Amino acid sequence: MNVADSERLESALGQMGLSPKSSPQEADVIVLNSCVVRQSAEDKVIGMVTHLKPLKQENPDKVVALMGCMVGPKTDALEQRYPYVDVFLRPQQYQPLLDLVGERMGIDPEGCIGPLVATPDVATYIPIIHGCDKFCTFCIIPYRRGREVSRPIEDIVREAELLANRGVKEVTLLGQNVDSYGHDLPGAPDLGDLLAGVNAVDKLQRVRFLTSHPNDMSEHIIDSVAALDKVCEHINLPFQAGDDIVLDIMRRGYTNDDYRRKIEQIRKGIPNVSLATDVIVGFCGETDAQFQETLKLLQDIRFDKVHAAAYSTREGTIAARNMVDDVPHDEKQARLKALEALQEQIATGINAKLLGQEMDVLIEGRKRGRWFGRNRNDKLVFIENVDVDTEMSGKMVQVSINKTSPWSLQGSIAAAVLAVGD
Repeated sequence: MNVADSERLESALGQMGLSPKSSPQEADVIVLNSCVVRQSAEDKVIGMVTHLKPLKQENPDKVVALMGCMVGPKTDALEQRYPYVDVFLRPQQYQPLLDLVGERMGIDPEGCIGPLVATPDVATYIPIIHGCDKFCTFCIIPYRRGREVSRPIEDIVREAELLANRGVKEVTLLGQNVDSYGHDLPGAPDLGDLLAGVNAVDKLQRVRFLTSHPNDMSEHIIDSVAALDKVCEHINLPFQAGDDIVLDIMRRGYTNDDYRRKIEQIRKGIPNVSLATDVIVGFCGETDAQFQETLKLLQDIRFDKVHAAAYSTREGTIAARNMVDDVPHDEKQARLKALEALQEQIATGINAKLLGQEMDVLIEGRKRGRWFGRNRNDKLVFIENVDVDTEMSGKMVQVSINKTSPWSLQGSIAAAVLAVGD
C-alpha cells in the first residue's frame, strides 16, 4: 500500500515539473513514507526523520514531509517532536504537500495535475479498498488507515485502462483486506465482480490481488479466479497462528479447521493455485505446544511462500493495552528459525517438481546481471540465456526451467522465441 501511495505522489510531483533524485542531499522535496505495522518499522522511521534534521537546518528551503501510517488524525505531538518537518500527510493524503510545493513554485496544482496513477512500469499496484474493519488485537492498521472504504469499480477499471495504455502489463489490486471489497458500495459488488471488470481491459496481460482474509474469501471470488484468463492463480491467505486459542486471542474470527476447509475449497476450485501466507510466532501467551500447531499447519498445507515474523508489542493496539508480551525474545527467535527451516524444506520440494517444465514468464526487469520475471503462480524466474543488454522488459516469454531453489527458478527461453523478439 505504501509503494502504491508513493507512486501516486511521484506522479503528481512529476506533473508539477519535479523529477526524482538519488539522495536526500540533492532533493528540493523529501518525502518519508512511513510504515508502522511493527514497532521496529516505526523505530526506523524515527531514525530517518531525525537524520533529516541537519539537512533541513543547512537548507531551510528544503521541503520535508512525513507521510503514511505514522501520521494519525491528530498531528500535534508529531509537530512538537519534529518542528523541522513542513507537512504531515495521512495515507492517501497528498494535497497539503502539493499545495505547499505549488506555492513555492508559483503554480496552482489543480491546474497542472491529471489522474494520480502509478509511474508506468511493467507491473504496478492499484489500491481498491483503504482501511480495515477487522481490528485484530496485534494490528495497528485500522487505527492509522481507518475503516474500510472501497473505490467504485468504474474508477478502478478506468485506472487499469490508463495504466495499460501507458505500457503496464500487470496490475495487483491492493487492500488490507481485498476480499471485503465492495461491501460499502451501492449494490454491494465484490472482488469477483471487480476482477471481471479489470480482466476485460485491453492490453493488460495479468491481474493479481493482495491481501486476503479467510473469513471473506468467498466462493464467488474463488470461481472468478478460476474462470478469468488474466487473473493469476496465486492467493495470499494469512492464517497468523495454528492454535485455536491463539487465533481467538488475536481476534482472527476463524479456527484451524475453518482455515483448512477454506484451503480445500480454494484448491478444489483452482487446482493449479499457488498459496502464500503470513504467520506471527511468539504472540502473547503462545506456548510451545501451540506453536507446534502452527508448524503442523505449514507441514499439512505446504505453502509456496510464507512471510513470518516474531511478535513485538505494537503501541496503540488491543494487545498492547490488554495483554502481556510474555514469550521470551530468544524463544521467539528459535520458533522463527524452526518455522523458516521447515518452510525452506517445503518450498524446495514444491519448486523441485517444476524442473524441466515450461511456463509463461512476464519479464519485469534486471537483477544481479540477469533478466527476471514471474510466472502466473508468482514464482520468481531468472533468465539464463539472454544477454542483460538485450531489451526484454515487458515481454511475455516461455521459459524452460533448468534449475530450482526454495526461493526462485532459473531457465532458458526457447531459441525460436528469441528469434522473433517475443
